[in-house]
Amino acid sequence: MNSQYRLYGSNGSPYSVKIRAVLRYRRIPFIWERITSANADVLKRVKVPVIPVLEFPDGSYANDSTPLIYDLDRRHAERRIVPDDPGQAFLAHLIEDMADEWGTKLMFHYRWHDPVDQEFCSTWLARERLGGAGQAAIDAAARQFRDRQVGRMALVGVQAANRPVIAETYERILAALEGHLATGEFLFGDRPSLAEFGLYGQLWQLAFDPSPALMMRRLAPKVFAWLHRLDDASGVEPGSWRDPAAPATEATKALLRVAGEVYLPFLMANDVATSKGAESFTVRLLGRDFTQGPFKYQARCLAWLREEFAGLPKDASERIAPLLKDTGCWDALRA
Repeated sequence: MNSQYRLYGSNGSPYSVKIRAVLRYRRIPFIWERITSANADVLKRVKVPVIPVLEFPDGSYANDSTPLIYDLDRRHAERRIVPDDPGQAFLAHLIEDMADEWGTKLMFHYRWHDPVDQEFCSTWLARERLGGAGQAAIDAAARQFRDRQVGRMALVGVQAANRPVIAETYERILAALEGHLATGEFLFGDRPSLAEFGLYGQLWQLAFDPSPALMMRRLAPKVFAWLHRLDDASGVEPGSWRDPAAPATEATKALLRVAGEVYLPFLMANDVATSKGAESFTVRLLGRDFTQGPFKYQARCLAWLREEFAGLPKDASERIAPLLKDTGCWDALRA
């Protein structure tokens, strides 16, 4: 049994660095362990063997970054990242969910589409896992991992035909944050929420990989600097949450429009395809066809969002309804 938390993950995993940044910001003592062949048995401690895996001080284990965030908020009162107001908490969760499920498409696409990114990222990730195993072993592992990931691109919807939608959403997310960072730091007040950490997890990878990093430095240098601050925000002293009655920030509206125009329509099409047992589905996004295979987990994401929205107190639901309608999110959440 550990006397503190222990986080098993990888620097190349958006969800690993996301939870690491949350723990750092919240000043929750923990040990970071890079996952390797030497400690990979920890994956047997959780139902689905994916990183990050968080070992709790009582010796229990859990993974899946969003439930971990909510669990940590219940366990630790200080420096919580779920807004106090239920309406704002829902909006933050919606943005975080979009970052987790759509943002990973951005990361996956830019990481594995172009040969320069394939070579750099596969070697980096192999070295992250194998450490000092020797260059021959790292090269072999890099080739194997690269071939596996490139082979999965169509399955997760990041083939060349979908590139325009993916590229546009990346640029829109960068533009939303870049504009906001000229005068503010966070979306829901003077402190980071789970929305910021969800965005951070994916964008941190894009800031590291060659091609999207160049785009970010050219289009959104403030975002690039912001990600480095959020990587370890233990020195940030949290202020107040935004007044729930105040208008949402323009960045929040812009991010919700991406959700309303891209992410939620995608989730609904995936939900239908999953229920029918279809091998693939096509949905019209930003005036273009977007095709991929269905994922059961993303069907659960839609159900979770709908359940959370339906459970909001009446005053909170009514307060955020105009914003959700204006950004195109309302119908999908009410279905």
